[in-house]
Amino acid sequence: MSHQHYDVLIIGAGVSGIGMACHLKRECPGKRFAILERRQSLGGTWDLFRYPGIRSDSDMFTFGYNFRPWTGAKVLADGASIKQYVADTAQENDVERHIRYGVAVKNADWSSDEKCWKLTAENEKTGEVETYTASFLVGCTGYYNYDQGYKPDFPGEDRFKGQVVHPQHWPENLDYTGKKVVVIGSGATAITLVPTMAEKAGHVTMLQRSPTYLMPLPSNDKVTLALQKVLPEKTAYRLTRARNISVSRLLYERSRKSPKAMRRLFLSVIRRQLKGKADMRHFTPDYNPWDQRLCVVKDGDLFDAIKAGTASIKTDHIDTFTETGIRLKSGEELTADIIIPATGLDIQMLGGITPTVDGQTVVLKDKVVYKNVMIEGMPNAGMIFGYTNISWTLKADIASEYLCRLINHMDRNDYRVAVPRDTENSLGEDTVMGSLDAGYIKRAADRLPRQGTHGPWKASQNYLKDVKVLRFESIEDGYLEFDGKLSRAQAGQNAGFLRPLRSALFGA
Repeated sequence: MSHQHYDVLIIGAGVSGIGMACHLKRECPGKRFAILERRQSLGGTWDLFRYPGIRSDSDMFTFGYNFRPWTGAKVLADGASIKQYVADTAQENDVERHIRYGVAVKNADWSSDEKCWKLTAENEKTGEVETYTASFLVGCTGYYNYDQGYKPDFPGEDRFKGQVVHPQHWPENLDYTGKKVVVIGSGATAITLVPTMAEKAGHVTMLQRSPTYLMPLPSNDKVTLALQKVLPEKTAYRLTRARNISVSRLLYERSRKSPKAMRRLFLSVIRRQLKGKADMRHFTPDYNPWDQRLCVVKDGDLFDAIKAGTASIKTDHIDTFTETGIRLKSGEELTADIIIPATGLDIQMLGGITPTVDGQTVVLKDKVVYKNVMIEGMPNAGMIFGYTNISWTLKADIASEYLCRLINHMDRNDYRVAVPRDTENSLGEDTVMGSLDAGYIKRAADRLPRQGTHGPWKASQNYLKDVKVLRFESIEDGYLEFDGKLSRAQAGQNAGFLRPLRSALFGA
C-alpha cells in the first residue's frame, strides 16, 4: 500500500479539474498538488462521450477558460476539439504531470485530530490500494455517473430484435447507414444525434414525451472572426466573451421575468426555421422558458433534417417495444433497426464518494452549499460546480479563483482549518442545481446538497454577482469558521440585527 501527502488533492481531470489545477499553479505556486483521475485520459465528459455529433451546448467563448482564450472559429465546438483544448491547457500550464490516471477514489475522511483528508483509492489497472492525505480537497467530478446513464425499464425491451444503444456507451464502429433509427428523448443529446445520424441513416425519428425549447445558433461567429483579424487575440476573446455573457444573461433574465413574451419569441424563431414543414405542437413546450435548459440547434441542422424528410419528430408515450420497433400509446408503430435511449443522466455527486468527517457520514441532501463552492460542515473542502443556465466554465473559473484565495488567506493567517457554518438554519428546498424542473434533477433530489434561503447559502445563477462575491468580497465574512472560531464579523454581533443587512447584501 502506497501513501502520499499533498497540500491539495483534486478529484477529476475534466474541464473543472484541469481548470482548478491551472489556477493553483498560477495563484498558489508553492502548493504541492495532484489530480486523481479514474479514467486513463483527461477530459471528463469530452473523453467519455463518443456519439456522433457530440459537441458543446454552450458557446466556446464563454465555455473556454478565462485565462486561456479559445481561438477556434467554431462557436459550438465538437467533442474532440474541446478535449484537445483541455489537453493543450494542461500542457501549457504544466499540470498534466500532476495527474494520477486510473485511480478510483473509494473513501474520503476528514480527521480533525490530524487536520487533513485521508483518501483510500484503488489503482484499477493493478488492483493496488493507495492512500493519500491532503490538507485541502477539491471535488471536480461533475454531477453525473460515468458508469451508466439513466434508462427507464421499457416494457417489452427484451423482445426487440434490433440494437439498443445508449449514448453514454457508444460502440466504436456502429454502422447505421441506411437504417431506421429511433432516438428517445428531447434534450441536448437527442437534438445533436438526430440531425447528425440523419446524414447517413435511412430515417431518424426523435420520439419525445414533451417538447423542449430550441434555439438555432450559427457554428461560426462572423463578428468574432472579424474582430480576430483586426485585434490582438486576447482582446478579441474578451470582447466576444463579454458580449456572449451579456446576451446569455439577458435571455435568461427576460425568460424569468417575462415568460410569456419570451415564449412567443422562441416559438416564432422556430416557426420561421420550419417554414410550415412540421407541426408546431412538436416544438411547443407546456412549461415556461428556462424551467428546463434551453437546447441549442447548431446551424439549425435539426430543422433542416426535418424539412428534408430525413428526420421527423413524434410526441407520444411508449406503450411497448416490439420485435421490430416501438408501439406508441396512440397505437402508432415506429419501425426501427436501432433504438437510442437518450433519456438523460444519472446524477451522482463527488464521483460516488460518500465523504465522512471524523468517521461520520456527510449526508449531502441534509447539507447546504456555501457560495456554491463549499459544503456546510465539511472542513477544507471545495466543490467546483458550474452554472446550469450559462457556460459551466464561467462558474468553474471563479470558484477555482475563490478556493485559491481561501488557501492563500489561510496561509497568511496561519489557519489550518476552514469550515462553513450555517448558524441560522438556512436550509431550503431547492437543490444545488437550482429551480430547474428537469426529470434527471427531480430523480436525484435525495442525492444533491441544498441551497439556503438567504445569504451566501443561496446559490446564484448570476455570473456578475458571483464575480463580485467570489473574486472581491472578504474571505472572513462571518460564515466561515477558522480553526474553530468564527470571525469577528459574526462573533460579536447580534444575528437578528444582521439579518436585514444580509438581506440587503445578498438578497432575501
